[in-house]
Amino acid sequence: MRTAPERLLARLEWRVVRRLDGRLAGGYRTAHRGTGTDLVGLREYTEGDDARHIDWNVTARLNEPQLRVFTEDRELTAWLVLDRSASMTVGGPERGKHDVLSELTLVLARLFGRAGNRVGALLYDTGVVRIVPAGTGRRHALRIGAELARPVAGGPGVGQDSVGQDSAGQDGAGQYRGTTDLAAMLDAAAKLARRRALIVVISDFIGDGDWGRSLLRLTPRHEVVALRVTDVADDELPDAGLVVIEDAETGEQLVIDSGDPLLRARLRAGVEERDARLAAGMRRAGVPLHRIGTDADLATALIEVIASTQRRRA
Repeated sequence: MRTAPERLLARLEWRVVRRLDGRLAGGYRTAHRGTGTDLVGLREYTEGDDARHIDWNVTARLNEPQLRVFTEDRELTAWLVLDRSASMTVGGPERGKHDVLSELTLVLARLFGRAGNRVGALLYDTGVVRIVPAGTGRRHALRIGAELARPVAGGPGVGQDSVGQDSAGQDGAGQYRGTTDLAAMLDAAAKLARRRALIVVISDFIGDGDWGRSLLRLTPRHEVVALRVTDVADDELPDAGLVVIEDAETGEQLVIDSGDPLLRARLRAGVEERDARLAAGMRRAGVPLHRIGTDADLATALIEVIASTQRRRA
């Protein structure tokens, strides 16, 4: 009998992967926009070249800008940074954010591995990091899917690495509570990806920490893409009178009047401020941010991500 990740991947291969096959390799041919790691020579700088590759020592000697030329990387290593915090469980019974996370993970792992590239995963639960080493092929994509489907109970076990939260951070069921430390998640990715790589962060980006600095530490060495998984429940409060709401990350509960216009206005202002702060941080780091809702068609959304990447490189 097939496992849940096997059934999901088989469905995604039919509905999504075959529509994307060949597109992703063209969108992410190398980890650094067509430049590799082996220096083969120098040439004169022309308008439109990446100024980061100017050899300033040679430029000073010749009094003309000279650009370092590299061989193109033939193999891509991709790391999927997967947010498995409590806020990622939000969504309707048909399809929540955790479902979109699983689908994106399997599709990307399958597409990258199908092209002969290596793909690994970093699964970030609040307080715990789990790592699937980079590999290739369909079986490896299923390994990542199986690890994603496995719950964390009581802290790190075999193949897991604690990132600094002890039993005081757990609730009575052994689950970690507290807001997502986005900075810690990105720092864990920087520690993991020692060589140049494509890093795809899949998260709702709801959390704390000075993640902007952590992101800026990643981008000089790696190509980073952010896929923001969203649900209408993140941004809107239904008008249902007195309701009990619970913070998915901390477990804190409050009784509120959902019809209060002042409350609704404050909520909307908070959402807009959060979104603006997120967009500004990504813009400063030069990281493309793509929003994928729980109501989105996955293939269509990923085609737009790839097209956007190609436009940025053109």
